[in-house]
Amino acid sequence: MTNGELIKGVYDAFATGDVPAVLGAFDENISWTEAAGFMYAGTYEGPQAVLENVFMRLGTEWEGFAAVPEKIVDGGDGNVIATGTYSGKFNQTGKTTKVPFAHEWEIRDGKVVRFRQHTDTLMIHRDLGL
Repeated sequence: MTNGELIKGVYDAFATGDVPAVLGAFDENISWTEAAGFMYAGTYEGPQAVLENVFMRLGTEWEGFAAVPEKIVDGGDGNVIATGTYSGKFNQTGKTTKVPFAHEWEIRDGKVVRFRQHTDTLMIHRDLGL
């Protein structure tokens, strides 16, 4: 399996709610960074921290949240870039957003060791009325 295929599998598992499969692709020391200005901004270390600070919040604070990649580029050196679109309704305000994202993934020995999110946080805040 290529690194690009691994990351496509992560998005596919996330889309179906298979969080154990997503977490299973992560190295035990994964460093996961949500963009400054995003509601979950920060860097989380380890799968449990990502689960608690990102995934559980996405699952409870949103209705129909989706991160759909449109392009996955495998650099062949352990680095994968995915671009796509976030969408969903934020329960707190009842408003929706649809905004592009770019994700940086770093893979080592078949496991994700680093993730960095890039998105238009201003657009998200405006769309959601935050």
